[in-house]
Amino acid sequence: MDVPPASGPLEASGTQTITDPERAATLFKESVAIMARLRAPGGCPWDREQSFDTIRKYTLEEAYEVFDAIERRDFPHLAEELGDLLLQVLFYAEMAANEGHFTVADVLDHLTRKLIRRHPHVFSEEASRAAGNNAEVNAAVEGSSAAVLRNWDEIKAAEALHAADSRAASRLDSVLRAIPALAEAAKLGSKAAKAGFDWPDWRDLLPKIVEETAELEVEAASGDPARKPAVEAELGDLLFTVVNLGRHLDVDAEMALRGCNLRFRQRFREMELAASRPLEELSPPELEAIWAAAKKKLAGQE
Repeated sequence: MDVPPASGPLEASGTQTITDPERAATLFKESVAIMARLRAPGGCPWDREQSFDTIRKYTLEEAYEVFDAIERRDFPHLAEELGDLLLQVLFYAEMAANEGHFTVADVLDHLTRKLIRRHPHVFSEEASRAAGNNAEVNAAVEGSSAAVLRNWDEIKAAEALHAADSRAASRLDSVLRAIPALAEAAKLGSKAAKAGFDWPDWRDLLPKIVEETAELEVEAASGDPARKPAVEAELGDLLFTVVNLGRHLDVDAEMALRGCNLRFRQRFREMELAASRPLEELSPPELEAIWAAAKKKLAGQE
């Protein structure tokens, strides 16, 4: 479908780089053609052997490598990693085309329609309806991000009602099981909150964390190997509660944990550098003292 024009010309300001649509389209066409050749008879044996199941693990790896490049603000590397992630899209689309399901053109058509459908304040309400929007929303958002998100949610909800699989048993069915568990927990909590099932305030989760910790302690203290599933379940309850505490505090649990992991790496490396002999030869009090010193030193550098 034709994309409605922007309200004004795209102009570069300062050092800002503006995307060249024609060059991007040419390069994308070339990438699609290369992927088709790799999968065609006489192409690459490895690429031809792959399936949706064998490729999917690489998709998750590439997504995390994109995350890593963003955190390090390594923009040259980020450009490369985004290319690797795009490769996954081209691979899936070509495999789907080989099996007669859909083509990369269908992927782009779905994306284009969705962007126009969910941005009536940019492309006009008429264009949004032409792209499939069945929700009645106010396109006059007046620069409000909250109004944009409200319209987005209403349009998305209308899409679900008109989808072929709209007879889902639960509103939580829209939260994918395939996403990382921390993200899934946050999305489940957010969906339940929209139905009124939530803690009123973040402070209400603190006693719940104490409660879940006590239940975990009871199961873990038994020392019975047969209770391992119960220990796992209680640990899961504790993690779910902590993730939802983060949601109430507007803190992404995945990002919080990644930050913690990075700090642990830095502190542990500082311990290795500061120790007079291998860490394995140190007593617990000595290790704790070096750890405390590493934390203090790195805190002073932040």
